[in-house]
Amino acid sequence: MTDPSPALVSDVFARDCTSRSAFEDVTAKWASLVLLALHEGGYRFNALRRRVDGVSEKMLSQTLQSLERDGMVTRDVVTAIPPRVEYALTALGQRVAGRLRDLADVLEDAVPEVEQARAGHRPR
Repeated sequence: MTDPSPALVSDVFARDCTSRSAFEDVTAKWASLVLLALHEGGYRFNALRRRVDGVSEKMLSQTLQSLERDGMVTRDVVTAIPPRVEYALTALGQRVAGRLRDLADVLEDAVPEVEQARAGHRPR
């Protein structure tokens, strides 16, 4: 049996692999928080901006565009008066957000440990 073509092997450590650029998009601060928020359910833009405290309108827009490009978020224009746009996760986005939720749960549970470690840390 022959080895698979290098073009068919996904490797997040490989500079040109699609999984690496998607990984970089997902692990950006705002993207992770947007995915976590959308894991709770669909949001309109301004409601999502309020949920992800501190994100600017520009950063939220850029983040949503990159997540939509990567196939993790859908953008649905609702024809109503006034028209509105709603964002939701795709099946891929749900899988990724579920893993991020697990990580967020670990970190939220570990706040006392992190605070203790930070208090005892001496910069070099």
